[in-house]
Amino acid sequence: MAGLLIIYTGGTIGMVAGPQGLQPGDGVLEAALADQVPDGVVVSVERFDPLVDSANVGPADWNRMLDLIEAWQGRGVIVVHGTDTMAYTGAALSSALPNPAIPVVLCGSMVPLGQGGDAEGNLALAMHTALTGPSGVWLAFAGKVMAAAGLVKHDSHGADAFRAQPQVPFVPAHHRFVKRRFAVLTLTPGLPAQAVAAMLGELDGAVLRVFGAGTMMADAALEGVLRDAVARGCRLRAVSQCEAGGVAPASYAAGAGLWAAGVKDGGVETPELALARLWLSE
Repeated sequence: MAGLLIIYTGGTIGMVAGPQGLQPGDGVLEAALADQVPDGVVVSVERFDPLVDSANVGPADWNRMLDLIEAWQGRGVIVVHGTDTMAYTGAALSSALPNPAIPVVLCGSMVPLGQGGDAEGNLALAMHTALTGPSGVWLAFAGKVMAAAGLVKHDSHGADAFRAQPQVPFVPAHHRFVKRRFAVLTLTPGLPAQAVAAMLGELDGAVLRVFGAGTMMADAALEGVLRDAVARGCRLRAVSQCEAGGVAPASYAAGAGLWAAGVKDGGVETPELALARLWLSE
């Protein structure tokens, strides 16, 4: 008899209308599972209590998911999760579990269960993938099964909300998210070097979203800020603000200051994946 673990963190999929908008509904997901679980499959549900809006999901939650996944002895795992930070959790689990022995499938929806939207179809696809699919970390959404490492949420309302950008393999130095102060910072025209210095002064490391194939504004003060941050041990990793293509050091003179300062090349990584990999690297 096949065993399936459901890690229910929260999200739109199990919500109902409340006085201030959508809120978690008791028994909504459990009722849907009762209707969809195939014969011969035993489901174990690990429910976060309280359920968490995905806007509040972070490193401690990722560690809890990892503990549950690694302890599971059944066929597959489904992580029911809100869509707003689905790409971050996909990146986190994929980076910490580069070669899982079972399918780990993220699942969520843009419309709650029972509302005639995408929830039932996404849940059914996730269940099928977790029971019959290949090992790996995946997202089941809008009729597609996508690698979770390079997820991009490109639509805040449409049912076909996610794309996946291909990523290169990664071997983590750590398999849990320790307490560190990391963030994603976006360079924009006119951004004062002093503002970047203030932000980096509060961080142990950052992913820098830079222009195009790896350029930034010509600003000697900003170059000095980056160089000084790296020198004091602040770990910086550059990725492109473009969804696809990534950065390519030495392509443009306008990017020379980044690499001379000691900023690392994030290649084709999405910002979410670069953040997770920064966290799990030495």
